[in-house]
Amino acid sequence: MTAAETTRAFIASADAHSAHNYHPLPVVVATADGAWMTDVEGRRFLDLLAGYSALNFGHGNRRLIEAARAQLERVTLTSRAFHHDRFAAFCAQLAELCGMELVLPMNTGAEAVETAVKTARKWGYRVKGVPDGRARIVVAGDNFHGRTTTIVSFSTDAGARADFGPYTPGFDIVPYGDLPALRAAVTQDTVAVLLEPIQGEAGVVVPPPGYLRGVRELTRERNVLFVADEIQSGLGRTGRTFACEHEGVVPDMYVLGKALGGGVVPVSAVVSGREVLGVFRPGEHGSTFGGNPLACAVALEVIAMLRSGEYQRRAAELGDHLHRELGVLRDEGRLTAVRGRGLWAGVDIAPAYGTGREVSERLMDRGVLVKDTHGATIRLAPPLVIGKDDLDWGLAQLRGVLG
Repeated sequence: MTAAETTRAFIASADAHSAHNYHPLPVVVATADGAWMTDVEGRRFLDLLAGYSALNFGHGNRRLIEAARAQLERVTLTSRAFHHDRFAAFCAQLAELCGMELVLPMNTGAEAVETAVKTARKWGYRVKGVPDGRARIVVAGDNFHGRTTTIVSFSTDAGARADFGPYTPGFDIVPYGDLPALRAAVTQDTVAVLLEPIQGEAGVVVPPPGYLRGVRELTRERNVLFVADEIQSGLGRTGRTFACEHEGVVPDMYVLGKALGGGVVPVSAVVSGREVLGVFRPGEHGSTFGGNPLACAVALEVIAMLRSGEYQRRAAELGDHLHRELGVLRDEGRLTAVRGRGLWAGVDIAPAYGTGREVSERLMDRGVLVKDTHGATIRLAPPLVIGKDDLDWGLAQLRGVLG
């Protein structure tokens, strides 16, 4: 087979044997290193998506690979039926990084969000005193927190919700960034406000200045938990360890995932205070793989890397450069909007230059990989280890496909 035929054969086999729940670009990656990936044809691509921020530290990061390799030789899984020697350090160090007290580890982001929902409800009944069965959680329109049945129940994305009912009750949806609407939605039965500090899937939407501070003040005033879903925005992506830090806000609960596993293994966690996570008793919640030795070993290295502050600084400095360059394309009329913070941007393509999907495919042909969302938008989230020259080359390709 020719190289092109090899790609087509891989894709045809995938289409024949997997559910069509994604619409990936027609590229088949075989190897990757740093900010670059190589496909089965030997073509190199600059990765400007970083696994939706799961690969903040790049592909094949040696520190993370070595941490994983060393743990693979020792023990990978015990289940939570037994203790293991990496668990305590992982929980203690992640709690310290977050300025919290307790950690409840899971695997995927959606599992962590489900855990946060269960935690908030249980806290509402046992601590706040909400009558049984009446707990409510306020969420924002255009959110993306995962794809489980409960989570899609409070999605406003028709594609995520359609044909998956009946839906889980107990959620009130308000417009993102609208403090008066949020205030009006909070009642005596409200146990939590669950928000993304920056909405990723919606197109990297940053809330109005002061919004997160207002949410924090309102939730304290009404005795409601502020739950920040920092699965995509956290762990260095925006130039701070957590996106909430840009407004000097500390929520009651962080929901973490993606980069916590360094792109090596799935690791997620809910991190909060003792009064909140202390509501659980043995047998009420858990996961066979949650907090496993391999996950803890990799996540401990991630935490150590974040403690240095190096990756946050890189995201801030390169992010400023990224947004300046994208601003030029917007001012020239090639883009209609640029949003984001740090090394994270959502850009809306001017209609004359095609849809987000079309632009993504043209960028692929030039050796750059991004992903579209909601028609006209593409998202840029390079690994935080990307070099400035590589970033500039990728931006030059974007300029090239936009005429």
